[in-house]
Amino acid sequence: MKNKKLSLVLYLALCATSLSAQYLAGLAAVWNDKFDEWEVFTEDEQAGELRVKWALGDDWTEWDYRMGDFVGHIKQKWRNNPNQWEVRGDNEIVSIQTVWNNDFREWRISDGTHQLKLKRKYSNVIDEWEVDSQDWGFFEMFTQWEGDPREWNITDELDEGLSFPVKMALVFVVMYHSLPR
Repeated sequence: MKNKKLSLVLYLALCATSLSAQYLAGLAAVWNDKFDEWEVFTEDEQAGELRVKWALGDDWTEWDYRMGDFVGHIKQKWRNNPNQWEVRGDNEIVSIQTVWNNDFREWRISDGTHQLKLKRKYSNVIDEWEVDSQDWGFFEMFTQWEGDPREWNITDELDEGLSFPVKMALVFVVMYHSLPR
């Protein structure tokens, strides 16, 4: 009986680990002429969504996301300050902040335990972004077609210990700050 309980506990722990280790593979706008609704893809082609919360009011300061059981919210922290955002989901808050005020090429993402720096690969190109961290791994996001922000490829080699809200923070910053306005 003891072995069955131990086996069950180990099985449940492995299942929970595999659910939290979602590796992202891509992002695509749902519509060709709008950027307020996106599909997010994992390496096993599971699709999730990222969409603006108040589409009718043209308010892009709040977003909702869903990927399987992961549900969350992204919000500009202060109404008139696009330098700070928060991602809430999976019982955690992830802060997103520019490294330098009003310089949207480099961002600091933190969940209180892990801190990542996301930046444009080349300062004058909005099509390629990356995180290259000795501690937490590698993440890269680049457009499928140069100059076309509707489809993105993602190389997600980040540590399995990083939560899905942290990854959504990375995806959101790249998508949001690469769109034509």
